Amino acid sequence: MGLAVSCLTACCASCACEACRTVAGGISGRSARIAYCGLFALSLIIALLFREVAAPVLEKIPWINTFANIPDREWFETQAVVRVSLGNFLFFSIFAVLMVGVKDQRDVRDSWHHGGWLVKFIMWAVLIALMFFLPNGVIYAYESMSKFGSGAFLLIQVILLLDFTHSWNTAWVEKDEKFWYIALLVASLFCYLATFTLAGLLFHWFTVSGQDCQLNVFFITMTLFLAIAFTVISLHPKVGGSLLPASVISLYCAYLAYSGLSSEPRDYICNGLHNHVKAVSSGTLVLGLLTTVLSVVYSAVRAGSSTALLSPPSSPKAGSQKPLLPVKGDEEDESDKDENRPVTYVYSFFYVIFALASMYSAMLLTGWSHAKSDHSELIDVGWPSVWVRMITQWVTAGLFVWSLIAPMVFPDREFY
Repeated sequence: MGLAVSCLTACCASCACEACRTVAGGISGRSARIAYCGLFALSLIIALLFREVAAPVLEKIPWINTFANIPDREWFETQAVVRVSLGNFLFFSIFAVLMVGVKDQRDVRDSWHHGGWLVKFIMWAVLIALMFFLPNGVIYAYESMSKFGSGAFLLIQVILLLDFTHSWNTAWVEKDEKFWYIALLVASLFCYLATFTLAGLLFHWFTVSGQDCQLNVFFITMTLFLAIAFTVISLHPKVGGSLLPASVISLYCAYLAYSGLSSEPRDYICNGLHNHVKAVSSGTLVLGLLTTVLSVVYSAVRAGSSTALLSPPSSPKAGSQKPLLPVKGDEEDESDKDENRPVTYVYSFFYVIFALASMYSAMLLTGWSHAKSDHSELIDVGWPSVWVRMITQWVTAGLFVWSLIAPMVFPDREFY
C-alpha cells in the first residue's frame, strides 16, 4: 500500500512539474509581457490583502514596532503596503539594470527576459518577504522616493494616453470612409457629453451653497476651460487637429477633477459627498487601480511598437523588418542564419515602467501620506491626493496642447 502511495505521489509530482514546464514554455514563447502584467497585478492584490490582515502581525515584529507608544493600526497597514511595493520595485529594477543594452535576440539576456519563470516567481516572492526584515528607516526613505517615482509614472501614463488618442484618430481617418468619419463624430460627441455632464455633477457635489468653495469652483471651471481650449486649438486651421483627441483628453481631465475633488477630506465643508466619502474613496481606489493596471498593460503592449520612446535604436522601422522565419517553400540560406535579429522593444524601459508603477500603487493605497504621520483610515483621501490629481490634469493639458502646436513651432522636424 505504501509503495502504491509513493508511486502515486511521484506520478502526481511529475505531472505537476511537467505542467509547470509547459505553462512556463507557453509564457516564454507567446505572452511574456502579459505574464509580467499578471505578476504586477498579483502584487496589487497582495498589497491590498496585507493592508487588511497584516497589521496584527507587524505589531509583534520588534524591528518594525520600535515605539514606546504603539502607533495606530493604520500605520502598520501603510507599512505592509509600502514593504510589498518595495519588494516589487526591487524585482523590476534588478531586471531593468540587467537588460540595459540588449539589442539582439541572440543576447543571452533575451532568454532571461522570456524564460525562467519559476525562478523569477521565487525571486519575486523572496524579495517581498525580505522587505519585512528591513528597518523602518529604509521604508521611510523608499516612501519619500516613491512620491517622485509616482510623478514620473503619471507623466508616462499621460504620454501613453496622448499617443493612444492620436493613434486612434489616425487609424480611423486613414480608412477614408464615410462610416469611420461618422464614428469619429459620434465618439467625439459622446466624450464631450460625458465631460460636460460630469462637470455639472462636480458643481452640484463640490460647491455647497452658502459656503466659501472658491477652490473647488476654480478646479471645475478650469476643467471646463481646458475642454473648450482643446477644441478651439484643435480646430484652428494652422493646427489641423481633430475633435476626437480633444474630446478624449477633455474627458480624462474631467475624470482627474472628479478623482481629485472626491479625495478631499471628509470634514471639508465643500465636499458634498463627505457623508458617503468612504464609498467614494473605494470607488476612486478601484478606478485608480484599474487605470494603473491598464496603463501598465498598454505600455507593455505599446512597447512592441516602433515609436521613438519605446523602441530600441537598432530596431528597424515598422514594415521594414525581414521575417524571422523563412517563408514556407523557401530555403533558409546561411546568411539568414547568421543575421542578427533585433529586439522589438527596449527591455530595460519595459521593466522601468513596472518599477515606477509599483511606487505609484503604494502611493495610491496609502493616500500619498507618510507612514510616520496620522491620517485618515480612508484610502487615497487627503489634500496630497487632491493636488496630485489636479497637477496631473494641468500637466496633461500642457502636453496635449504642445502635441498640437509643436509641428508649427518646429516646422522642419518630423513628429510621429
